[in-house]
Amino acid sequence: MTAAGRRRRETVRMQAAELFEQAIKPSEVARHLRVSLKSAYQWHQLWRDGGREALASRGPGGSRCRLSPRCLEKLAGYLEQGPAAHGWVEDQVWTAARVALLIGRKFHVSYSVSGATRLMHRLGFSPQVPARRVAERDEQAVAVWKEATWVEVKEPGRPAGATSASRTKQGSPESRPEDAPGAGAAAPRS
Repeated sequence: MTAAGRRRRETVRMQAAELFEQAIKPSEVARHLRVSLKSAYQWHQLWRDGGREALASRGPGGSRCRLSPRCLEKLAGYLEQGPAAHGWVEDQVWTAARVALLIGRKFHVSYSVSGATRLMHRLGFSPQVPARRVAERDEQAVAVWKEATWVEVKEPGRPAGATSASRTKQGSPESRPEDAPGAGAAAPRS
């Protein structure tokens, strides 16, 4: 949830507290504030048990970061050094899996791939997907093959007039060219 969304939710909860203080029922609060009945009843229970303070925001949700600010700075430095500096020499991309492994190696903290992705975004990096290419790939040979061999091997497409444009109903036999398949078919049944 964005900061603006959290502020709006906080404002609505405080409005609900004001309405509860005026002895307005949760169903009316839900209608007035355009929230679900479930939310209104939950807020009413919290308000009854702890007053207005119980409806105050406790900050953003989610799990807290397991790395200290100092460790986050170090991690950003490691990411800027590039993957080759940390043993991945085959390509120069930081994947989320590699970052999770790096965090485990350097800080002895376990992160999932999705957690590493969120952490990378927080630090201003984005995970990349490496191109799956053979190291011995010869780009010139591939281009020659595409120009010469692929043209010979590729099957020709269907001619434009031989198919129907409708998914549910074939074209009528009368509209087909005489040499097209089904041109001599009997007229459709009535």
